[in-house]
Amino acid sequence: MSDREPNHGDAERRLGVFKTYKLYVGGKFPRSESGRVYEVTDSKGAWLANAPKSSRKDARDAVVAARKAFGGWSGATAYNRGQVLYRVAEMLEGRREQFVREVAAAEGLSKSKAGAVVDAAIDRWVWYAGWTDKIGQIAGGANPVAGPFLNLSTPEPTGVVAVLAPQGSSLLGLVSVVAPVIATGNTAVVVASADAPLPALSLGEVLATSDVPGGVVNILTGATAEIAAPLAAHQDVNAIDLTGADAALAKELEIAAADNLKRVLRPRDVDADGGDWLASPGTHRLTAFLETKTVWHPTGALGAAGSSY
Repeated sequence: MSDREPNHGDAERRLGVFKTYKLYVGGKFPRSESGRVYEVTDSKGAWLANAPKSSRKDARDAVVAARKAFGGWSGATAYNRGQVLYRVAEMLEGRREQFVREVAAAEGLSKSKAGAVVDAAIDRWVWYAGWTDKIGQIAGGANPVAGPFLNLSTPEPTGVVAVLAPQGSSLLGLVSVVAPVIATGNTAVVVASADAPLPALSLGEVLATSDVPGGVVNILTGATAEIAAPLAAHQDVNAIDLTGADAALAKELEIAAADNLKRVLRPRDVDADGGDWLASPGTHRLTAFLETKTVWHPTGALGAAGSSY
């Protein structure tokens, strides 16, 4: 028998290969700049993995990546963005079993309930993918004016959005806050659930292997308050979603965000989870981070009698 051939006892002695989770920033997978990690446990306290603990420098790097990606992503056609989001759903479907295991461990769910949550997350990606080229018809339109002019309003993306993901819904809630941000042409810096970050980091792997350009979504893990503070105060962040912040933290971040007039989404009765994520999401998150541009144009009729030029 060759020295390289395993004997029958090797399977029993074999050590498992543990997964090394990393941040997802600018389409790459860096370790935390500080080198720190923290232990992630399941609902019963059993160790699952070590997750990177993001620093303020990681947050600033993520903003730089998001800003760099914004021009290309916001300039893409709405139809193309829809195709890209649908591709993410395809990739999630292909890795469904992995996400079922991770969501079950993260949220203490049975396999069947975790499967329902993952299916809902995949369906939500598809739902938002279908809205990319339709939201302009809902949020924009022609305005009646007194005079020979066409007055048209059209929505445009706000820019770089910091998103505090729900703490209790590690995948479905995460998808529900991230997908509408990028569907409308914004780029995102996402602070994942502090206690259940692994599905978010795995989502980064899905995004990297789909058609989403690097920097469109950047995923950070660690202490929510520690990461959110520099994002709320960052002058190059245009908006912030406070879903994953408790009431006290949300108030502090709102004050910091006011320094450069950030657009702020603070869900009603902030509880760091955001409510029932299985409910129909509606369109309010699609319109939350859109700006309205109004254009005037002469119709050609200059006189009261209908004369034209």
